[in-house]
Order: sequence, then C-alpha cells, then structure tokens
Amino acid sequence: MTYLAKPKLHHPSLPRNALGYTRRDYEGPVSTLCAGCGHDSISAAIIQVFFELAIPPHRVAKLSGIGCSSKTPTYFLGQSHGFNTVHGRMPSVLTGANLANRDLVYLGISGDGDSASIGLGQFAHLMRRGVNMTYIVENNGVYGLTKGQFSATADRGSKSKAGYSNEDEPIDLVMLALTLGATFIARGFSGDKAQLVPLIKAAVQHKGAAIIDVVSPCVAFNNHPGSTKSYDYVRAHNETVNFLDYMPERPAIVDEGAPGSVTTVTLHDGGAIRVRRVAADYDPRRKVAVMSYLEAAREAGEVATGLLFLDESVADLHDAQNTVERPLNALADADLVPGSAALARLNAALR
Repeated sequence: MTYLAKPKLHHPSLPRNALGYTRRDYEGPVSTLCAGCGHDSISAAIIQVFFELAIPPHRVAKLSGIGCSSKTPTYFLGQSHGFNTVHGRMPSVLTGANLANRDLVYLGISGDGDSASIGLGQFAHLMRRGVNMTYIVENNGVYGLTKGQFSATADRGSKSKAGYSNEDEPIDLVMLALTLGATFIARGFSGDKAQLVPLIKAAVQHKGAAIIDVVSPCVAFNNHPGSTKSYDYVRAHNETVNFLDYMPERPAIVDEGAPGSVTTVTLHDGGAIRVRRVAADYDPRRKVAVMSYLEAAREAGEVATGLLFLDESVADLHDAQNTVERPLNALADADLVPGSAALARLNAALR
C-alpha cells in the first residue's frame, strides 16, 4: 500500500483535548483515495470523534478487510493498533482480539462488498454475539477496486455508470442487523458530517454491537444520474429521523417542550445547542416499529438516517461468556493453568 506521510511538526497553537493531544495526533498519512471520495469524509469524522472524546490513540484497535473502505484505517488514528485482514474476515479476527483484550476500544471498518457479500456470514455472527465494538460500513453500492460492478447493497433499478440496470434485490444491512440482535443501529451519510459525528460518538460509547451503515458515494463509478447512492440522490431523498448531539454522562439537563418545537439548551461546557424535537411517534427502542418505518421509507424511495434502533439492556459477549475482568492477554501462567486438581473437578462435574 502506498501513502504519503504528513509533516511531523505541529503548529504550537493547535487546540488540544483533555489529554493534551491535538487533532493531528489522531490523523494518519495523506489519503490516496479518489478526490471527493465519501470514505475520506468518514475518516475525517472518525478523527474528530476520537479527538473530542479524548480517547488515547494507543487504546484503539482498528480492523478492516479488503476494498476501498478497508484501506481507510491507514488514513486515521496512525498511532493506534491496526490489523488488515483478508476479504470478509474482519469480524472473526476482531472477535478474537476483543476476547483477548477487552480493555481496547474496537473499531471495525468495512464496505458493502466486504460485509454484504463474502463477509455476510461473519457479519451475522458478530452482530448476534454482541461483540463490544463499533462497526462502520462505508456503503457505496459498487466494487470500486474492480471497475464499478454492482455490490449486494445496490438498489434494484439503480443504474451503473455504463448504463446497466441492477435487477437483484438489495441486502439491507440495517434491517439485517435488527433481526440479528445488534443493540445500536444507525445510518448516516458521508456528506452530512454534522449528523455523522455524534452518531459515531454514541456508537463508540455504547456497550455491545453497534453498527453504522454510512452511504458513501463512489465518485469514480457511482455518482451519476440513476444511482441511488450518489451525492445528489441521497441529499434529495434523505429522511432524517432525529436531530441529535452526543453528550457524555453528566447531571441531567432538563428542557421541556412540545414535539416539533425548537429550543436553545445550554450545555455543561457553557456552549449551547438548538434542539428540534422529533415526531412523538418515533421510538428507536421498538424493534418492530423501526422495521416497519424503514420498510415504509424504502418503498417511498427515502433514505432514513439517524439513530434508528437502540437497546441498552442486552449483555455483550464478555457478559454472556462470563469472562474475567482482567484482559486474557494479561493473565499469567498460574491463572491460565490452574493444575490437575482443577481439571479433575471439571471432569467430575461433566460425568
């Protein structure tokens, strides 16, 4: 993989977070993706998220598979742990890493080909097992590295750059994640950073399997009239289900108002946000209602974005497996090999 290194010198007046890091400390080399690629916008959002959350880069593990999307971890969090797996196998490698060291923040970057085609089975098991991680799908509907063939998420009837029409039914990773047990499900648009940043913040802080399906136009092969994953199409058909911001856990700020109203709320840091209350009948905690809403939006030709589903009551993989609190990679031989007496007791219990 070729890339261009950025200068190591930082301007002394760059803003610093609570750890003393600048935004530059969360960057990577210069991107070699096509100019205007939506994936670069997602990388910029990830950099902003980890800078603002003040998470040390070395406490993050970023994993990916194969494809344009899976190249992007090179371009952010250059001081974090990284592992580029084979095509579609990122979920199993991440699961093993998470079981070995639960203290890291896990970030899985994938694409529509990597997740919805060759990696679909691995995606399914990661979601149902509740692995504590943030799974970002950079979804452009095409295979950008092999000249723009339709991927499994391309909408029926959408047109290729060459003029061909897709006749296959698409795989909707959001609907699939709902049925598989993911506990944080969102959809974003790479062209809407204001919405995407708080979504990623919330996903990173969520305990359990969090997935964000990000529509990310491919400017080389899928940004033309007739494409349903182009910048113009998504901007024209974006149906935002909620307007949100992310705040860390602090004393509650109470603000009451009628559905649909807009008020200014003062935050703990002295700043302020304007809050627009969503429709009273949208509840991201009701799975069946969410599925119905998504299907209705699809039939209407709309792209529903925002926090679509949330369940904070389900345990993650470590809770389900009753693992020890200390990371497995920090256990000594005496902890891992308790001796023949312990083995005898275990065998006796199974007789």
